[in-house]
Amino acid sequence: MTLCEVTEITGRAGNFKVTLKEHPRYVDMDKCIACGECASKCPKKVDDEYNAGTGKRKAIYVKYAQAVPLKYQIDPEACIWLNKPGRCGACAKVCPAGAINFDDTEKIHEIDVGSVILAPGFECFDPSGTEVFGYGQYPNVITSMQLERYLSASGPTEGHLVRPSDGKPVRKMAFLQCVGSRDENLCGNGYCSSVCCMYAIKEAVIAKDHVPGLQTSIFYMDMRTHGKEFDEYYQRAKNEAGVRFVRCRVNGVEPQGREGDLRLHYVNEQGQQIEEYFDLVVLSVGLETPKHVLELADKTGVRLTHHNFAAVSDFAPVSTSKAGIFTCGAFAGPKDIPQSVMEGSAAAAAAADTLAPARFELAREKTFPPERDILGEELRIGVFVCHCGSNIAGYVDVEDLAEYAATLPGVVHVERNLFTCSQDTQDLMVKVIQENKLNRIVVAACTPRTHEPLFHETIRAAGLNEYLFEMANIRNQNSWVHTGDKTAATQKAKDLTRMAVAKVTWQGPLENVAVPITQRALVIGGGIAGMAAALNLANQGFPVDLIERSAVLGGNGRHLHNTWSGEHIPLRLHRLVDKVTSHELITVRMETEVVAAEGYVGNFRSTIKNKIGLKETISHGVAIITTGASRLMPDEYGYREHKEVVSALEFDKLCEINDIHVRNSNSFVFIQCVGSRESDRNYCSKVCCTHSVQAAIELKKENSSRQVYILYRDMRTYGQRETLYKKARELGVVFINYELHGKPKVTRGKNGLVVEVWDHVLHRPLLINADMVILAAAIIPSAGAKKLAQLYKVPLDNHGFFQESHAKLRPVDFATDGLFVAGMAHYPKPVEESIAQALAASARAATLLSRNEITLDGIKAEVDPDNCDGCALCVDVCPYHAITLVEETDDEGQIHKRVAINKAHCKGCGLCQGTCPKRGVSVAGFSLKQLESQLEAALAV
Repeated sequence: MTLCEVTEITGRAGNFKVTLKEHPRYVDMDKCIACGECASKCPKKVDDEYNAGTGKRKAIYVKYAQAVPLKYQIDPEACIWLNKPGRCGACAKVCPAGAINFDDTEKIHEIDVGSVILAPGFECFDPSGTEVFGYGQYPNVITSMQLERYLSASGPTEGHLVRPSDGKPVRKMAFLQCVGSRDENLCGNGYCSSVCCMYAIKEAVIAKDHVPGLQTSIFYMDMRTHGKEFDEYYQRAKNEAGVRFVRCRVNGVEPQGREGDLRLHYVNEQGQQIEEYFDLVVLSVGLETPKHVLELADKTGVRLTHHNFAAVSDFAPVSTSKAGIFTCGAFAGPKDIPQSVMEGSAAAAAAADTLAPARFELAREKTFPPERDILGEELRIGVFVCHCGSNIAGYVDVEDLAEYAATLPGVVHVERNLFTCSQDTQDLMVKVIQENKLNRIVVAACTPRTHEPLFHETIRAAGLNEYLFEMANIRNQNSWVHTGDKTAATQKAKDLTRMAVAKVTWQGPLENVAVPITQRALVIGGGIAGMAAALNLANQGFPVDLIERSAVLGGNGRHLHNTWSGEHIPLRLHRLVDKVTSHELITVRMETEVVAAEGYVGNFRSTIKNKIGLKETISHGVAIITTGASRLMPDEYGYREHKEVVSALEFDKLCEINDIHVRNSNSFVFIQCVGSRESDRNYCSKVCCTHSVQAAIELKKENSSRQVYILYRDMRTYGQRETLYKKARELGVVFINYELHGKPKVTRGKNGLVVEVWDHVLHRPLLINADMVILAAAIIPSAGAKKLAQLYKVPLDNHGFFQESHAKLRPVDFATDGLFVAGMAHYPKPVEESIAQALAASARAATLLSRNEITLDGIKAEVDPDNCDGCALCVDVCPYHAITLVEETDDEGQIHKRVAINKAHCKGCGLCQGTCPKRGVSVAGFSLKQLESQLEAALAV
C-alpha cells in the first residue's frame, strides 16, 4: 500500500487496529502502463529528491527506474493543474490509457493486524546549516548521497564524474568523514552512524574506476570498518586501489580562486599544518531519524533513546517498548545493509512468535498459468540484454551486443533493458514471451547465483517451463573483470551470449522434485544465539533438538557481565536458560556433538554422540549452526611472561572476584587489536573496543585517581556506543593511537611494567608505568568449525568462520538449502547482533518447517540404461551419496548392474557425468549435446 502513512494504532498485541491515510496519486494504477508520455509532455520541473537534488524531475513522475509499483504519480505541490485548475492538463491530453485522474482524493483505511513491524528507515543529515563545510555555498561541495547519484548510470550525469559548478572532469576529490555524526556541537548527533566509513571507501574506489588517475583522499578520525570482510576491503582500497587515508579532523572548507576549487586546511599526523586543494569535496553525512518517524513513534507509543532511535533491549533487539510492535533496520540505530536485512528476518521471527497460532489462515498460494507444450514447435529464442545500470553498459557496448544476438541461429526477438531484474521488466518479459510465442529464453545479465530463481518465476508466469532458460553472465564474468578494455569486453559478451543460445537450443522441459519435510529443527550450539533460535522456533510450534558440546548452556555469554547499554548479562542469560530447558518442544542434549550428517533440505539425518560414546540419529528438516567462537591466547606483549599482563576476559574475572592485585593497582593500560587486523587475521573482532572502554569506565568510577590508558588503532565504538567513548574521555581515560608498524612494547622495569608507545600528539615515544596491562585479544573461529563444515558440506571463509550464501541477499543462509548460521560462528559480534541473527535464522528456517513438502529444482542426474555398465565410478565420486548400485534382471533372466539416482539427494553438481567413461549418466540441463554445443559456440569465429 504505497503513498500511505499510519495515523493511529490502537489495541494490543495480537489484535491491533491500524488507521492509514492514503494520499491521492492522481493516476489510476490499473490503467497506467508507465509509458512515460505524460512526463515527456509535462512542462513543470522541480528538484529530484531521488537524485538528492542533483537533477530535475517532472511534476508527474516515477520515483526511480526500479520503483514498485512502476506507476506514475503527480506531485500536488508542483502540478500546475492541481494548483490552478484549467491551466495545463498536458499529461491527461497525451495519456494513451486515460489514467490521469485529477479528481483523486485522500482515502482512509482501517486494517486489523496481529503485530506491527516498524521499518521506516532513516534520512541523511542535512549539512546546509553548517556553514563551516560550505555546503550550499560552494557548488563543488556535495554530500555522499549526491555522489552516489553522480556515479550511477541512471543519475543526472549518467555515471560521469564531473564538477557541478562547471561540468569539468574531477581529478582530485576529498571525503570528509563524520559530518552529522560524532559531533554534538554542529549537529547535536553524538553517535556514530556506523556506515559512513565503508560507504566513503566504496565510493572512492568506484570513483577511481570511473576516472583513471583520479586522486581520492579520505579525512577521518577513526576508520570504522568493523563488519565481516570490511577490513579487507579497507586494505585493498588503500594498497591496491590507491585511496589515500588521512587521520585528522578537517574543520572547514574554503573557496580557492574563481574556478570553483576548494581549499582544505588541516594538521597532519606529524603535526604539520597543511593546505591542500581539491576539485570536489564530498561530505560523508550521517544517519538520523526523520521528523515524521518521530511522530510515528509518538502515535504508536514506542519509546525512543536520547538519540531518537527506537529503544530496544539487547536481549530482544527487534522488540520495541510496546508489546506486539517490532522494529528493524536503522530505526533502532544506524546500521549497514547486512545487519538491516538480518533484522528484517528477525522482526518477522519475533512477530511469528506471536502470530504462530494463526499461521496460514490468510495465506494465498501464488498461481501460474498452465504450462505450454513446446514439443514440436519451431525453435523461437528470445534474448534479453541487461544494462545493469553502468555495471554492464559502462564496459560493454550493449547495443552492439543486442544487434549481434539477433543474428544468432534460432533467435527471433531481442530486448535491451536498463535493469532486467526490475518488476516492470519482468512484466514486460511475460508479455513479450507470450506475444512472440518464444519457447527458449536467454538473459544476458549478471550471475544466476542470485537472479536465476527470479527469471524462472517470470518464465513460469509466461506459461513456459521454467527450465527453458539460460543466463549469460556478462557482468561478474565479463564487465567486472575487463573494465579496461571495452572492445574485448563486448566481444566476450558476444561469446558468452552465443554460448548461452547454443546451450538453450537443446534444452527441454524439466520437472521439479517434491519431497516431504521433517518438521523438526536441529540447533548446533547452546550459546546465546543457539538458545535464542531454538526458543523462537519452539514458540512457533516446531520441535527443536539443541546440541551443546559442553556441560552447560550459555557459551561465551557466561564470561560477560554487561552489554554495551548496561544490561546485566548473567541475569538475562539465566532467564534464557530457564526458558529453554523448561520448554516442552526443546530437547537439550548436553556434552554431545555431531559426528555424522547426511540428507538434504527437509530431510536431514544427523548422528550425535554423547560423553559416554552413545550414538543417536536425529531426523530434522533444517539445521542452524551457532557454535560460537573462541578467544586467541596471545603470544606477545609479555602475556604468559608477566603475571600483570592478562587478557580482557581474564581481567573481567579478576574484577569480579575483587582480586587484590586489581584493587591495589593504580595504572592500567589496555592494548587493542591484539591478534586482530594483522596479515594472518585481517579482520576486526568488533566487540573489543567497546569492551575495553566499558572496563576503563568502571575502573575510573571506582577510583577517579587511577591512571587508565587505552592504546588503539581505530576506536570502533560504532553506533550509539559512541556515548561510552565520550563518557570515558570525560572521566579522564587517556586514548593513544598507534599504528601497526609501531606497536606498543611491554617490558619489565624497576618498579613494574613499562609500556612504550609512540605519542602522535607529542611526536615522541611515551613510557607508561603500568601496574596491569590488559590485552584485547582477537576472537577466532571455534575449533570444531572445520569438522562441522565438512560434515554438512558448507563453506568457511578465509579466516575459518562460516561463510554465508550472500552478505546482503542471504546473510544467514548457506548455499546448501535448509542450513543456516548465526552468532559468532559467522563472525565476531556483540550480544544483540548475535540474537538478531539467531532470530533471522529462525525465521528463515520456519519458512521451510511450516510447509508439508518442498519443491527441489529439476537439475538432477539421470541414468542412460543403454550406456551404463554398472562400473560404479560415479558412486565413488558423488559427494552427496545420491547414487547407488543396483541389480536388475532382464527378460532372459540375466542380471545386470546399473546405478540409480536418488533425486532428492542429488544436487546436480555433475561429478558423476564428468567421471563416467561410457556416457551412462548426465545432468538434466547439462547434457553432453548441450555442452558440446556450448564448446563449439565458444570456439566459433
